[in-house]
Amino acid sequence: MKIVALSGSNVGSKTRTAMNSTVKVLHENYPEAEITLVDLAEYEIQFSDGRNYLEYEGDTGYVAQTLMEADAIIFGTPIFQASIPATLKNVFDLLPQNALENKVASILVTAGSAKHYLIPEQQLKPILAYMKAQIVQTYVFIEEKDFYRKEIVNDDVIFRLDRLVEDTVVLTETYMKIREAKEEAYGF
Repeated sequence: MKIVALSGSNVGSKTRTAMNSTVKVLHENYPEAEITLVDLAEYEIQFSDGRNYLEYEGDTGYVAQTLMEADAIIFGTPIFQASIPATLKNVFDLLPQNALENKVASILVTAGSAKHYLIPEQQLKPILAYMKAQIVQTYVFIEEKDFYRKEIVNDDVIFRLDRLVEDTVVLTETYMKIREAKEEAYGF
């Protein structure tokens, strides 16, 4: 099982801190999984220009292909001005419309205020659904007050991260088994 943890911003540290915690839980609880952390702050991503994702080279090609090869993607995003960052939206624009078909997608959000709680419901989930992802319905929302010195200090958030990882892996395993059973039914 290939799992990509995507830190969807090129600025700030809270989303990366949360993604580091998520990746740590993945490694501890699912060592057999192939886990890749992609932090958009570490790559130079071109703006989408409508080309097929396979035509992009360098960092852009690597990020697009890594996401396309994943069985599950944990999308980590901050909320800026009541919206997802342009860097994350650009990644979606680089991929084909059905890019997330047969993939499980889960969401982790960092925000400076509880006022942004519904942004994932109103903006991110519709994009994921449009791209045909199987979405883990509950997401983790982490506020500014839950961090201290680049660490998560709220035990409830840590519990919810653990649960998000578990739900993501279980849903991915379930869909993989369903697809395998369907393919075996064809008898080729």
